Amino acid sequence: MKRADDFEQRRKHLKDLSDEELELRFWQLAEKIVDPMINLAEKNTSPSIERSVLLRMGFSSMEAKSIVEGVMDRGLMGKGAGHIVFKVAKEKKMDIREVGLQLAEGNLWEDAISLFKEGK
Repeated sequence: MKRADDFEQRRKHLKDLSDEELELRFWQLAEKIVDPMINLAEKNTSPSIERSVLLRMGFSSMEAKSIVEGVMDRGLMGKGAGHIVFKVAKEKKMDIREVGLQLAEGNLWEDAISLFKEGK
């Protein structure tokens, strides 16, 4: 069975594009493919996923549990626990681990809330 060669037909709409235009088109299509996955990740998380992220950032199970509980108590779950730790650390110019430990102890939450409520 021989495959019909339809390459010329399928490439008609790309034939006259420059390399730059082809690259731009590639990235536009790549974003179009990835957008639904990003949407899904942004809108669907759970405490176990957030704890898993924190574990991979180097926090212990107990520390991660405490941070995630703090995130949930303050209505910041959609922002992501790891993102919150990272953003507070960046804003305060502190070590990520130190910020996470402070959040686990109940500190720095005002900073986290203000960062994410202001949409920075």
